Parts: sequence; structure tokens; C-alpha cells
Amino acid sequence: MSHVMNTYPRLPVAFVRGEGAWLWDTEGKRYLDGLAGIAVNTLGHAHPRFTAALSAQIGKLIHCSNVYQVNEQERLADKLCGLSGMQEVFFCNSGCEANEAAIKLARMYGHKQEIEAPAIIVMEKAFHGRTLATLSATGSRKVQAGFEPLVSGFVRVPYNDMNAIRQVAQNNRNVVAVLVEPIQGEGGVRTLDIEYLQQLRQFCDAQNWLLMLDEVQCGIGRTGKWFAYQHAGILPDVMTLAKGLGSGVPIGACLAAGKASGTFQPGNHGSTFGGNPLACTAGLTTLNIIEQDKLLAHAGSLGRFIREGFATALQGVNGIKEIRGQGLMIGIELDKPCGDLVKLALAKGLLINVTADSVIRLLPPLVMTRGEAQQLLDILCPLIKEFAQS
Repeated sequence: MSHVMNTYPRLPVAFVRGEGAWLWDTEGKRYLDGLAGIAVNTLGHAHPRFTAALSAQIGKLIHCSNVYQVNEQERLADKLCGLSGMQEVFFCNSGCEANEAAIKLARMYGHKQEIEAPAIIVMEKAFHGRTLATLSATGSRKVQAGFEPLVSGFVRVPYNDMNAIRQVAQNNRNVVAVLVEPIQGEGGVRTLDIEYLQQLRQFCDAQNWLLMLDEVQCGIGRTGKWFAYQHAGILPDVMTLAKGLGSGVPIGACLAAGKASGTFQPGNHGSTFGGNPLACTAGLTTLNIIEQDKLLAHAGSLGRFIREGFATALQGVNGIKEIRGQGLMIGIELDKPCGDLVKLALAKGLLINVTADSVIRLLPPLVMTRGEAQQLLDILCPLIKEFAQS
């Protein structure tokens, strides 16, 4: 019996090695990875340049402390700000920590404007993490159940609904920020309309609110641009990152710009491990390889290829509600719960995920080839057809 705490209903497979978009289990069976550790393994598995950079860094320095200057941290912050247009970065270890930092930043921003109980607008079906503040911001009773009392200060509205935001603005003078995922991952790969994002940016400016974008799952090239908000041609005040930034090494980041920058001062926030030399080397190497290997354009074109492949193969199949997504963040919504497809695909040597009960979620590594994408389609399309019509 395992002594690991029982927090996951784990699948009966353990992996021992990987290469590119492939994983091998303890029995030597090979699997095509359509999940990338839930959008984490940006560069796939055992990428030679990534492995070499991390090995070299481990041989020099893994951790010192944030009480000293950290060169690797400064280089990664410069790189992220150059790619994003943001102005400053706080480093932590995970997406929920990055969102915690954003929530704290918004509250401090509000207090500096003499708002005693700052409130943040969040979305239905959102997912921002499992700490007490981030699960309170999350729009899922399943995630919140059993952990009450929740953290107050969040106002929930429907996704993609500007009128709801305007109504809150009229009725609640405590609002200081809007926190939203440009693409809801756990919520079923649901994408914000570009026009909505642009209107939200203008509205937040008019209200002097912070626009805070959670790009933990959709950032770092997954949509075909560095960050999903770049499709809308806007700049947020706060952005959170994690998952794909370190290609498997834990790292999170909370970026600030404009009126949000300068909010935190020494002593306001911190993290023992955040921004350590190893994690920052992982982040910087990930970004450099994405650039060198032109993986942004590849993610965009391969994502179109996969979505078009599904659209063609599943045309006219009853039970398919929608095929959606951007770049290599793809959702296929069925008209019934489809969690069984995860084990059916696993048996065929393909790793996928089902979220929001009825949405097949694909988050392949950015290094997946066209041939491997075709293999993914060849395995998954017949399984979906058979399941949808059963």
C-alpha cells in the first residue's frame, strides 16, 4: 500500500522515461503524450538542450536565497518583460502562488486608494488554484466544498459577459480588479472573445481597476503567441504564469505593469524557493528554445491541423457539441460525460484528459511533430466516434 496521501484518483500506469512527445511505462509500453503534464512539459521530455542547461546549472548552484541578488532571476525577469511588455516580475513556485500574489497585489492596490474592503471580479467556471484565496476565486463548488469559510472579497460574473461587469461596477464601489483566464482550461477550454478582452481593457482603464490575466495554462506559447492576450492586442496590468514556463521544473511568476507596478515593496511578499537559480535557468532555457526552434508558429499551425483533423473526422457524428481552442490548447465537447475515454485512450497508447465532465482536453508538448499529431488523430477519432454514438 502506498503512503502517498490519497488526493488523486490515479490511473494504473507509472512512467519511467520520456523522449520528445513520447513516454514509456514500467512495462516498456510507449505512449504518445497529448497532455504534456497538463500543459507543463512545453519542450516534451528529455529535450537535449534543456537537459544540458539544467545539468550545468545543478553543477554550479541550485539555491541561494532572495536575500541576495540572483543573476538567473534577473535575466529571466528581463526576458519575460521583453516578450510581454510588462515591467516587473515576482517569482514563486506554482500557478496558485502566482495567483495568490496577484490577489494580494490587487488588495494592496485598493488599500492604497483607501478602499477598506477591496473586491475582485472573477468568472463562473474559473480555476485559479487550491490555496484558500485561489479556491475562493475559483468558480467550482467541487473545488471549494469542505474548505469553508471561503475567503471573502470576490464577486462572480458569467464568462464573456460585459454587461454583467458593468452592472457590478454600478452596484459595488469596492471593486479594484478583474481576474480572468483568457482561456479557461479546467472550465472546458472556453475562450474569451477578442472583442470582450478589448472592451474589458478599456472598461478597467475607465474604472481605474486592474486587469489581471491568469495565463498559467494558456501562456508560454501554447496558443501560438507568447501570451494569449497578445491575440487581442492589449496589455494587462497583472499577468500570472506557471505550468509551461519551466518545462517541468516548478516555477510561477506574477508580472505587473502600468498602475500595478511598484505596488509591492520589500517585506510585502516573498517566497523561499521562488526565483531560485535552477528554476530560472529552466524558464530562460525554455523561452530561448521556443525562440530558436520557432515553436510559436509551430504551435499555431499544428493546433489548426489537429482541430481541422477532428472537424473532418467527426463531421456529422451525433453527440459532438463543439471543437474549440487556440494553438495547442484544444477542447472537444461531447453532449454527455466522457471520462471513460481517458482509460480507453490509455489502452491505445495515448495520454489525454477530460475536464468539465464532458470536454476532452488536449495540451500536447510544443515539440510534437505533424506525424505525431496525425497519430493522435488516428487513435482518438475512432474512440470518440464509437463513444459518442454508443
